[in-house]
Amino acid sequence: MPVERITVTFPPDLIQEIDRQEPNRSKFIQDAVRQELERRRRAELERSLKNPHPETKEMTALGLENWTRALPDEDDELMDPQAGRDICWIPGKGWQEVNG
Repeated sequence: MPVERITVTFPPDLIQEIDRQEPNRSKFIQDAVRQELERRRRAELERSLKNPHPETKEMTALGLENWTRALPDEDDELMDPQAGRDICWIPGKGWQEVNG
């Protein structure tokens, strides 16, 4: 995989802590950055699920069955409306399963 060099500055005490944990500073920093990016992706997903975009609410109001009917013929086998669970958006609570 190609790599790019960047310059990052840290206080000396932080460098010492990194060196105690991992002799390969680049690997340590790459691992830390990947973990942080994943944490932020999860946080953004949680935020999105708690506060969905208005168009998402509109789309779900139409229902999965109507949406699948609008798919091109070659894609209709991608969705099985009977395989899922009915859910709805409840303000303050998020997506909730509809019973019955």
